[in-house]
Amino acid sequence: MKTITLGNSALEVSQIALGCMRMSHLTTSDAKHVIENALSLGINFFDHADIYGGGKSEEIFADAIGMDSTIREKMILQSKCGIRKGFFDFSKAHILDSVDGILKRLKTDYLDILLLHRPDALVEPEEVAEAFSKLKESGKVRHFGVSNQNPMQIELLKKYVKEDLIINQLQLSLMHTPMIDAGLNVNMKHEQAIDHDNSILDYCRLNNITIQPWSPFQYGMMKGVFVGNSDFPEINEKLQELAERKGVTDSAIAIAWLLRHPAQMQPIVGTMNPDRLTDIAKASEIELTRQEWYELYLAAGNKLP
Repeated sequence: MKTITLGNSALEVSQIALGCMRMSHLTTSDAKHVIENALSLGINFFDHADIYGGGKSEEIFADAIGMDSTIREKMILQSKCGIRKGFFDFSKAHILDSVDGILKRLKTDYLDILLLHRPDALVEPEEVAEAFSKLKESGKVRHFGVSNQNPMQIELLKKYVKEDLIINQLQLSLMHTPMIDAGLNVNMKHEQAIDHDNSILDYCRLNNITIQPWSPFQYGMMKGVFVGNSDFPEINEKLQELAERKGVTDSAIAIAWLLRHPAQMQPIVGTMNPDRLTDIAKASEIELTRQEWYELYLAAGNKLP
């Protein structure tokens, strides 16, 4: 498994991360198998959130590995906070309380990275800054980032927050490419030219913020998986063609498409099937050509200007 450096940090992490949202549905023994398999593949990055399984995903994760200092040193743990029932909350009190809960459930003294989940329209960046400083000084959180935020939202935080924001977790897959579409269709009048994200892809590259694509096999807003889906024959035909050519699976090709982008992204893969994760991890061993990358983009139903 190849590694990348996250943002402006010194963190060397696996090119592919394991998302633990679905871990709440596993038994402790099954979760242990998933985690140990990931580590054996060279995947050392595990993504959590306080809302995943109502906190149960974090609890099962810690119980499954028998969290202690020895195993803790082998992994990078990231979690997210800010989503509450019916509203979003970036208040200082909620951020601090959330981190205490996360650490308790994960049975660890610190998080490597804390992300603010979906944007809070009522955010008071001064409070975020106070929370981050307190968490950093106490050693509870070592690095910080955001999720699903546009450039101006990040700039607002950066005006007050002293710590580097090293990650922006964003939805991106072959079948969900608005941040790429807009960059290809500059000065055009059709739908693909609409800039939904204020050039977030280029902004993150300019500011050395690592993009973590979430739902890399999904189409739409959590509508389902496009890989192997008969509703999308053209993209699946191209995925299969390249998979046979490269000696990997179609899912590995879908991840390789993200890894081929020079932004040095880190896809978050959420499978809880060890065999499937093993197949997906092979994406790190191949590199698509420029032509193959564009062929997949077009097969997904996109058009070039």
